[in-house]
Amino acid sequence: MTRKVPNISFEFFPPQTLDASFRLWETVQVLAPMKPSFVSVTYGAGGTTRKLTHEAVGTIHKNYGLNVAAHLTCVDATRAETKEIIDAYAEAGVTEIVALRGDPPKGAARFTPHPEGFASSVELIEWLAADGRFTIRCGAYPEPHPEAADSLADVRWLKRKVEAGATSAITQFFFEAETFFRFRDACEKEGITAKIIPGILPIQSWKGARGFAQRCGTSIPHWVEEAFEAATRDGREQLLATALCTELCDDLIAGGVEDLQFYTLNRPQMTRDVCHALGVTPEVALENVA
Repeated sequence: MTRKVPNISFEFFPPQTLDASFRLWETVQVLAPMKPSFVSVTYGAGGTTRKLTHEAVGTIHKNYGLNVAAHLTCVDATRAETKEIIDAYAEAGVTEIVALRGDPPKGAARFTPHPEGFASSVELIEWLAADGRFTIRCGAYPEPHPEAADSLADVRWLKRKVEAGATSAITQFFFEAETFFRFRDACEKEGITAKIIPGILPIQSWKGARGFAQRCGTSIPHWVEEAFEAATRDGREQLLATALCTELCDDLIAGGVEDLQFYTLNRPQMTRDVCHALGVTPEVALENVA
């Protein structure tokens, strides 16, 4: 049976050093020919990279002609500041926004709303929907968010975001396709009709991915732990990561998924290799450099 080629999208993060700057542009250069349906640019924890995000968004859109979905969070910003940010996005030609609550600023244990800002992602989405200039995407948690009461609370919160105006959701990463399918079924049961796009993390470093999973509530299956421990000992970590990522995507596509979002971490090679394995082929090499 012929595998259906998925629609793909990529997440990048804005650079904070010159070296990171080169890495971002190399990543865009390598992945742009894959013709992603959109690319997103993050804010960084606690909204620390707001200005850098805006610059990266503008440059990627202008130089590479990609459809950029800019991240927007509620962290440490007044409504007036947020209005300035979306005006600048619109001016740069951006038509999509990924609206998130955002992580607490460094050193803060929990998210605290700005007294003149937005109390939640639902408030932010409602406000963006009333503005009317953007297609709105949001985040979703296939496993309970660290601050959620349980998985049903996450599903119902997603429903509120969709009712507020989000037209699609991108999930946190996970290790097994079943995790996503259970979440998708629960969303359907609650009457959520918006598209839910699985977030895929190609594992560049097992140590880094493991720590990230623990912080964001992603459960790590025992067999994954064991496989990476053995692969790290044998120097086959990258081979294993590529194989597991491709297999996860294959399972998702076999289960009816049509769109995949890759968290690139600004390291393009593994994402490119997995996309090739899924039948996504580059169209033309791009000449532009930043």
